[in-house]
Amino acid sequence: MAELTTLARPYAKAAFEHAQAHQQLANWSAMLGLAAAVSEDDTMQRLLKAPRLTSAQKAATFIEVCGEKFDSQAQNFIHVVAENERLLLLPEIAALFDLYKAEQEKSVDVEVTSAFALNDEQQDKLAKVLSARLGREVRLHAALDASLIGGVVIRAGDLVIDGSVRGKLAQLAEALKS
Repeated sequence: MAELTTLARPYAKAAFEHAQAHQQLANWSAMLGLAAAVSEDDTMQRLLKAPRLTSAQKAATFIEVCGEKFDSQAQNFIHVVAENERLLLLPEIAALFDLYKAEQEKSVDVEVTSAFALNDEQQDKLAKVLSARLGREVRLHAALDASLIGGVVIRAGDLVIDGSVRGKLAQLAEALKS
């Protein structure tokens, strides 16, 4: 995984710098998200791995599939990525781009998994507390998991806060074993 990140980083950084210079971060994020989704399709994967096709043919087919969603600069980006045989890295490139974008915008996506549905007031309060703690604007995404029994698990990047009953029981079991 680290190798994929290393290979994808220059492309993500170049796309980010271009998008930032032209004030098109949201457009490029959407374009790269679409490109990542298309590149993960099974049929497209087979096409991208086909040795009989040239990089120009792969890029042309890829752009044709995406249609009018790509402007000329995005198409040029796809051609460059294809020339360097990195089209399969588009999901990683998109993920890195979104990280750079979030860093620039001082925002973070936070996944909150709870045993029971959180109402709007609870989500707003949690978002404010996390925003203060993380020093960033928080975009909260709520999910349900009844196996937690109670409480919540919060994931923000590599930060994980496990306040679930299941997590507490696991900690207790571990303490009893030692």
